[in-house]
Amino acid sequence: MRIAVVNNFFPPRVGGSAHMAASLAAEYAAAGHEVLAITAAYADAPAEEERDGYRVVRLPAVKMPQLGLSIDFDMTFAAPRPGNWRRLWQLLDEFKPDAVHLHGQFFDLSWMAGIYARRHGLPVLLTIHTLLISDKKLYGRVFRILDAVLVKPVLKYLRPRYVILDKLGVDYCVQRYGTSDENSEYFPIAVDIGHFAKPVTKDVRADLELGDGPLIVSLGHVIPLRNRLPLVEALPGILERHPGVRVVVVGRVYHDAFLRRAEELGVADALVVTGPVPKEDVPAYFAAADLVTHDLNGGCGTASLEAMLSGTATIASVTEDNYPGIELRNGENVLLVRPDDAEAVRETVLSLLDDPDRRARIAQRQRAMVRDNFGLDVVAEEHLRVLTKLVADNDVLR
Repeated sequence: MRIAVVNNFFPPRVGGSAHMAASLAAEYAAAGHEVLAITAAYADAPAEEERDGYRVVRLPAVKMPQLGLSIDFDMTFAAPRPGNWRRLWQLLDEFKPDAVHLHGQFFDLSWMAGIYARRHGLPVLLTIHTLLISDKKLYGRVFRILDAVLVKPVLKYLRPRYVILDKLGVDYCVQRYGTSDENSEYFPIAVDIGHFAKPVTKDVRADLELGDGPLIVSLGHVIPLRNRLPLVEALPGILERHPGVRVVVVGRVYHDAFLRRAEELGVADALVVTGPVPKEDVPAYFAAADLVTHDLNGGCGTASLEAMLSGTATIASVTEDNYPGIELRNGENVLLVRPDDAEAVRETVLSLLDDPDRRARIAQRQRAMVRDNFGLDVVAEEHLRVLTKLVADNDVLR
């Protein structure tokens, strides 16, 4: 097959969506398929390159202005740049894809490539990564309107087959976009097992001068949906019993309420905020940690799963039925707390710091659970199965 993979986010940009798109593209290429990845320009990344057996093309893009709002995010858009529509369609005309795999339901490149696919009678697979939700009532209303007025009509026109990653995504897509079992696949986030099989070469504790005390790593961009507030509000009680605890927050800070709250509670000295780090350094941060947690507002994303795979005990905040077909058992192969519950975070962290043997046992079960269910090879095989069927069915209809 010839598969076009499209995502506004792509490495060297960091983030779960970017890495998943790139990792799946590499797996498609390794399985013998021809792959073209189309993305938006980012920093000083080349306009074109060959990587992992496939071609990447980055279209010129404009950056979303930072307005000082809590929903500000580092997003780039290709559609406003003159000539990009023509350039995208030329790329696809030359590549002649059999199928298009879109990442992100509200990104302009997904819409642009999706429209091309619809007009050329190509099957479309669309992975839903980010949900337009907010705990702020005003933003929540705005997001619902955007979904109803813009996103849903576009998706209705594109008629993709959806890939939905977890139960929250399933409920969201049913309510906002009218999805069903008839037009959806339920695959979990893909985690690159090989990336965490490499030896760790960076000594995070030494580099950050953290010492040998208990270390909690919280890795991922700080946004309203991952605001770190439950962890900060749990810190006074944690520090009372373990005064040497340090918390390393890794990722770009788009929402700094946790820093203000840490000052109010007098725990700011326990925090170390690094900003974003290269993908190759992520395993070293997990290896240095006693505990990992950042998905405390409702979720269990790529970073949490990678932390589990690394063999470090990891706390998240989903229900045991979060991943259709995958059995999660709290306290056995996963560590779960209620969303936005600082008291539950405090109790769970203390119980794990107080009992290193239990922490190690759970960490090993988490590692096995992720390896068996979320491994990139397993998830990519499922994607290719669906893409193959979509192409075969489409050929019959032509």
